[in-house]
Amino acid sequence: MSNASPTAADRLLDRHRLRTFTDRFTRAIIIGGGVAIILAILGMCAFLVKEVLPLFQSPDAVQTQPIALSPVSGATSSPVMVGLDEHQELAYVVRGESLEFISISNKSLPQPNSQQQALTAAGSVTAVARALGKDHRLALGTDSGQVIPVSIEFVQEFSGETRSITPSVTTGEPVVVDPARRPIRRLAYQTTESGTRIAAVSEDQHFWLVGSRRVSRPDGTADTSVAQTELTAHISGQITALTFDSRGDTLFVGTDEGTVRQFDLRDPAQPVPAGTSLAFEKGEAVTALAPLIGDRAIAVGSATGQVAVWMPVRESADSNVIRMKAVHRFSPHAGAVTGITISQRDKGFITADAAGEIRLHHSTSEQTLLQLHPQQGPIRNVYFAPKADGIVGVTDTDRVIHYQIQNPHPEITWRTLFFPVWYEGYSEPDLVWQSSSGSDDFEPKLSLTPLIFGTLKGTVFALLLAVPFALLAAIYTAMFMHPSLRAKLKPTIEIMAALPTVVLGFLAGLWFAPVLERNFPAIAAMAIVLPLTIVVSALLFLVLPNSVRRRIRPGAEALLMVPVIIGVIWGCIEANSWWESILFDTPYKAWLEAHLGLRYDQRNALVVGAAMGFAIIPIIYSISEEALSNVPKNLIAGSLALGATRWQTLAHLVLISASPGIFSALMIGLGRAVGETMIVLMATGNTPIMDWSAFNGFRTLSANIAVEIPEAPHGGTLYRTLFLAGLLLFLVTFVINTGAELIRQRLRAKYSQF
Repeated sequence: MSNASPTAADRLLDRHRLRTFTDRFTRAIIIGGGVAIILAILGMCAFLVKEVLPLFQSPDAVQTQPIALSPVSGATSSPVMVGLDEHQELAYVVRGESLEFISISNKSLPQPNSQQQALTAAGSVTAVARALGKDHRLALGTDSGQVIPVSIEFVQEFSGETRSITPSVTTGEPVVVDPARRPIRRLAYQTTESGTRIAAVSEDQHFWLVGSRRVSRPDGTADTSVAQTELTAHISGQITALTFDSRGDTLFVGTDEGTVRQFDLRDPAQPVPAGTSLAFEKGEAVTALAPLIGDRAIAVGSATGQVAVWMPVRESADSNVIRMKAVHRFSPHAGAVTGITISQRDKGFITADAAGEIRLHHSTSEQTLLQLHPQQGPIRNVYFAPKADGIVGVTDTDRVIHYQIQNPHPEITWRTLFFPVWYEGYSEPDLVWQSSSGSDDFEPKLSLTPLIFGTLKGTVFALLLAVPFALLAAIYTAMFMHPSLRAKLKPTIEIMAALPTVVLGFLAGLWFAPVLERNFPAIAAMAIVLPLTIVVSALLFLVLPNSVRRRIRPGAEALLMVPVIIGVIWGCIEANSWWESILFDTPYKAWLEAHLGLRYDQRNALVVGAAMGFAIIPIIYSISEEALSNVPKNLIAGSLALGATRWQTLAHLVLISASPGIFSALMIGLGRAVGETMIVLMATGNTPIMDWSAFNGFRTLSANIAVEIPEAPHGGTLYRTLFLAGLLLFLVTFVINTGAELIRQRLRAKYSQF
């Protein structure tokens, strides 16, 4: 018995089931794809936030177990100096004539965990000084007017994966500083490639400078000359602080009158007074001095706990007069500042006061990062670890205290990222992006404001070109052009969007920029001549006999303008020299600089605006033309039937009805311009300056990321700042698109009756 054939009802039911299944499957794919896209975007945002958050985490300090020093006779009254190796495993303490090494990690020295030795038998040590730099070079001043150089080295040895550190101590020949052999009470010491510098204050405030200078001979030998100079007469008041810069070319002297006196020591045999600055008010003695890394600024502490950073500043941009000025001030200590130690990695420094408080500061960000209160008593001396990741100090109770510091991004605050900062060498606070330099003592300048400004500038110049051309072209194509021409022209313009931006940037930077530079007068003339020519040509077309005009298809009149436009452009370029003489009367670059104060750079905002405008014209044109073309034809026909002209219909009906689509086109073009990378990267000088001039370059957030990220150390401050720039771009794009969609919906609801 054969099966019955399906009925029409069965076939209809099967098709309904298949359609239902297809609809549900398609809906699930669409919903799943949309959810996946949203999750991917949220994941990217979360990743950006994860990389950025460490920039703003507060620094942290962890104190290890204090270590008691070995008993030393007279240690309470002896001068003290403390130091630490770069791995924070081995510390040393100088107390008078005694040097003691202490194992911080309990693995660098065998039991017992300290070693003690005598440094000198040439008298009692009355002063100790440390030379600036990564090496541990000390000088001991004695009660016999001598200075003894001491060098401490930490030699690393490896056995498999185990590292051991062995200290090595070298004591140099004593140098007689005070011929009268008076005890030295204050001391400053610095070594350079060409010699050493010693500044000492003996009893009764006798101030001596001893400088050695090594001169190489042609035969390969060297001759060392020693110059000794008394500078007592140059100082008013009592000397309370001394220090050299790291090159030994400048000596800073602080007094009990609150002044800082400078001496130029480029010729140590003839020190030259280089000026006096009032660091603090009269009666507020200077108690501590330390030049920050780079020697462009000096940290100063006072007897009342004031802390400030001074640097040389020009009185004005046109002046050569330079004066010391306090550009950064920090919250004061409760007691007198007893010591300042600088970081060898950045512009940070630590201060200690008589009350036993230790503070960590950073000059660029002008912030006090940490305030430490050891419980072991007042601090006699403190030292910043070579990698700026630890602090070691000695207390009045002969305890060594040690802190491990987590402070990876001290120069980053909201202020340093977005507001003017007074950088070293600048005459006033400024907004600067300069992430690297050729020297290790460079002060990073990581202001994102010039990059945000450059992004805004590039977007504005691109939209100034793209919006008029794209909208006018869309209006003409949708309302006036013959349909057969529209069918050919519209795809041609849209295919421009497929042109890679790297190609546009290449052409803009290597071809168009030189062409614009050579023919700028001609292009300036085109801005005047070309519109006039088009208007005159249109008027001439209107006065042509009707018999002639009827031969041209309606909507194809623009084709007659093509040879006219080409002829005007060719004529202006050929007459470039003539236009330069007519418009500027001199070479145009000289005229711009003389009359407008503008300097012409070959790769400038005009080049970028033209290239970026060319890139976003197809996007704005295509969406705007679709919006205009989708206005119901019956509405347009009704308007024309009621007697309105095409221009009246366009202005009062079509543009209003298509306004949501046109607005969307503009916002998409804006977002495209904000995120553009390759054109900006290749067609500008990538100079992060803040100037609206069309004749100089700029740097955008996206181009900056592309330039800097390959060289940024992973996890470093620059690396995370670039991720912050990416997060800003993400947020700006999100805000623009969200706002554009809300406005588009309101426009659509308002004009839906059309």
